[in-house]
Amino acid sequence: MERGKLGESRGEGADRRSEPGSRKNGSAPFPYARMERKRFALDRLDLRFRWGNYGIRVLRCHLASFERGHVIAAHKHSEYEFHFIPRGKGAVIIGDHRFELQEGAFYLTGPDVVHEQISDPEDPMFELCLHCEIIPLEAEDSREWGDELEAQEAEECIRLIRTMPAVPALDRYHAMQCFLDAYRAWEEQSVGFYTTMKQTVLQILLRAARVHASPEAAGNIPERDMKDHRFRLATQYIEDNGARPLTLEEVAERVQVSPRQLQRIFRSEGETTFSDWVEHIRLQRICSELLESDRPIEEIALDHGYANPNYLYPVFKHKFGMTPSAYRRLHGVR
Repeated sequence: MERGKLGESRGEGADRRSEPGSRKNGSAPFPYARMERKRFALDRLDLRFRWGNYGIRVLRCHLASFERGHVIAAHKHSEYEFHFIPRGKGAVIIGDHRFELQEGAFYLTGPDVVHEQISDPEDPMFELCLHCEIIPLEAEDSREWGDELEAQEAEECIRLIRTMPAVPALDRYHAMQCFLDAYRAWEEQSVGFYTTMKQTVLQILLRAARVHASPEAAGNIPERDMKDHRFRLATQYIEDNGARPLTLEEVAERVQVSPRQLQRIFRSEGETTFSDWVEHIRLQRICSELLESDRPIEEIALDHGYANPNYLYPVFKHKFGMTPSAYRRLHGVR
């Protein structure tokens, strides 16, 4: 690709008026012009990462520009090359077919696809190029935290890329914007730079694959069992806030259901009532503290949601058949 880049002999301190993004005769600004400042910045990064059961290694990620009428002779690669046209006109010859290119076009040349590129004689062509290896890796049995879903999505995306016709199409999902996002991330070098770069590359692959995907190809994230989900949210909220008085109405508001519905959820999912669950959590913590400290029982009761410490005694005796003091003595705590 380098032979067709305009300004290859220009120094980095060249006159800004010659950059592709400069306005000429009132033309619109070119947002990708900033990528000309350090045109090989992203190419120099040794960016490689795992996505599902594939290894992605970025070979090139840059803005290329072509002089008027410039021809890049027929050639091929053993990897995948994604071509996006952000400005100008030209043509690409793939096999025996010639396709006209204009602003907003996208096409993919996969391994061993012979292609020849030609810039328009009057309107020079610019190209955003992502050239990468996609390497199958050994599958891992890791189903937690979404890894299985990621592997499925990666598999479907790579399948679409492998079967994508070598025919230019419109960049309908704005993959070109990801090149600019990646370059800005390189300029800023902010926290999370590697993760940002990985995400922008994956977005280019995904948005390119969507161009030729059928609506039925979209994957679905499994839906939650909402009763179980709300039960887990409610019990976690109780765990986190059990040291103060809690009401059914407060917890119901937090999990966005009515108090009556939350009570039904506790009966169906926990086989208990809301108040019994709260009491169970509090008594568990009180038992632990009775054995691990010598603090007065009244203080322990106040710290675990009993606004009236005297109320703890009948509740505790009903649950364990003894008073908190007897519980301590039973376990050898004086």
